[in-house]
Amino acid sequence: MSDLPERDGDGYLLSMDKWTPEVGQAMAEADGVNLSAEQWAQIDKAREFYEEHAVVPPIRKFAKYINVDQKELFKMWQTGPMKPITKYGGLPKPTGCV
Repeated sequence: MSDLPERDGDGYLLSMDKWTPEVGQAMAEADGVNLSAEQWAQIDKAREFYEEHAVVPPIRKFAKYINVDQKELFKMWQTGPMKPITKYGGLPKPTGCV
């Protein structure tokens, strides 16, 4: 799948409804990111949280939501975890602490 939906300067989808798991995978590949099954599970949980609350969770709340230590999330993603989780999950950009 080479035709990615339009993305903004940070690589986020301009239109959330263009997201599918395949689009998320293609976006990660285009960015040179290889997502593990565990990372995909977190992306799914973030989408679930967003559907329930209509907001991207802050990292502390998300870590508690998925019952994973915040430090582990940072280690696994090697960056502020909410950025790639929301980007490849087709969610809006997180605000505040990421």
